[in-house]
Amino acid sequence: SNTCNNNSGPSVRPSCGCAAGKLGKSNGISWRGDSGLQDGNDTVFKKRGLVGGYYDAGDNTKFNFPMAYAMTMLSWSCIEYSHKYRSIGEYTHLTDLIKWGTDYLLLNFNSSAATVDHIYAQVDDHYCWERPEDMDYPRPAIAVSAGPDLAGEMAAALAAASIVFRDSNAAYSRRLVRGAETLFRFARDQGRRRSYCRGNPFIEPYYNSTGYYDEYMWGATWLYYATGNNTYLSLATNRGLPKNSRAFLGIPDLSVPSWDNKLPAAMLLLTRFRIFLSPGYPYEDMLRMYHNVTALNMCSYLPQFAVFNWTKGGLIQLNHGRPQPLQYAANAAFLASLFADYLNATDVPGFNCGPNFIPIHVLRSFATSQVDYIMGKNPLKMSYIVGYGDKFPRHVHHRGASIPHNKRRYSCTGGWKWKDSSKPNPNNVTGAMVGGPDRFDHFHDSRNNYSYTEPTLAGNAGLVAALVSLTVTDANYGIDKNSIFEAVPPLYPQSPPPPPPWRP
Repeated sequence: SNTCNNNSGPSVRPSCGCAAGKLGKSNGISWRGDSGLQDGNDTVFKKRGLVGGYYDAGDNTKFNFPMAYAMTMLSWSCIEYSHKYRSIGEYTHLTDLIKWGTDYLLLNFNSSAATVDHIYAQVDDHYCWERPEDMDYPRPAIAVSAGPDLAGEMAAALAAASIVFRDSNAAYSRRLVRGAETLFRFARDQGRRRSYCRGNPFIEPYYNSTGYYDEYMWGATWLYYATGNNTYLSLATNRGLPKNSRAFLGIPDLSVPSWDNKLPAAMLLLTRFRIFLSPGYPYEDMLRMYHNVTALNMCSYLPQFAVFNWTKGGLIQLNHGRPQPLQYAANAAFLASLFADYLNATDVPGFNCGPNFIPIHVLRSFATSQVDYIMGKNPLKMSYIVGYGDKFPRHVHHRGASIPHNKRRYSCTGGWKWKDSSKPNPNNVTGAMVGGPDRFDHFHDSRNNYSYTEPTLAGNAGLVAALVSLTVTDANYGIDKNSIFEAVPPLYPQSPPPPPPWRP
């Protein structure tokens, strides 16, 4: 198999066993088949439905907010590390996964219109315990008429993917850009500026968005890279965004990258622009501040500054000991590794944390330590990636994995006996990272304890990005410095021709 760190780590092959829609026989997972083929029949789009995309975690719900974030992260890792993905033979698989997600996101609004008045947020189900292939109950699609956070993230996902497909599928890439621009208009509409999930009992408890100014910065930056249109750069560097998102107030929690908080990722993406293209006036002031805050975010991940607690076993507690810590650690590992690669590509040996100079290798060792912990270098010697190592979770909270694939159908509540069974899952979600241990490095391998054993789409996208960033290939490629900037216009107009020589 294609493995990482010269055949010493798990495959950089994203998997959550959670693809929905018409999978066909060649989907690579023997116990998964077609599912959710009636999704969206209750919508104005019933002709084409809302078929496809990904279930969010161990449930059969499709949440567009974290799904779009996962696609943005996969596309970002693909743009930065395309050489590595090709070198380990995973490039085509990855771009297929991204397209499966973006094809679905394009269905969730009228992507051929310039403006829209609603978009879909999710296709719902939490109560039943059935294999996705056996679902036999109504699955309402939930539309929202406002949602700068959701639309901003969906726009980011389509814009980032348009860069992935720019050379290989130009027509599709253009379609993604058009869709992203439509979504971003919806996101910026003055009359629709409230969270997509506010007061919605089907969304708020699961994927509550705490603000949308970070999605404005994130979406605008990706749209700038996708189109080269300076309007987006002007918005991304507008003083109002960091002010309203509190980006410069030194709040430690805002340094934690997640499906809800795009600030650290967006500022790193803009720091990339400053490091490689130094565009100067009028953007320099804001870009310099983003660069400074990005460096401070990196400082906050380092154990020596004790901004966050760490478990005795070495896992950073970016979410303060609350459940599912691994997704945050994986995201931070990716950003740290990427920042190190940016510095390395410009021959900068490190960065400052106050009076301390931090060499690049310190960032890399932070990133490596977190990925190593996830892979089994922890007090329990437990790999939190299913199917990797000798000891990994066997009771993963995942409907499809927990029910035998034996032609028998179980009803909505009939499947509960599998949910409550103490036996290991009959099917492994190979490659999926679960929620992870508690703040004492303890882990309960129990299906009903979903905080520990449920894998999520967004968490796994962060893990794949972190893994590929730390993968050492024979060719030893770093990042792809230029592809992301292909649409960016020259930043200085050429100087005018010299005047003709003077003659009396």
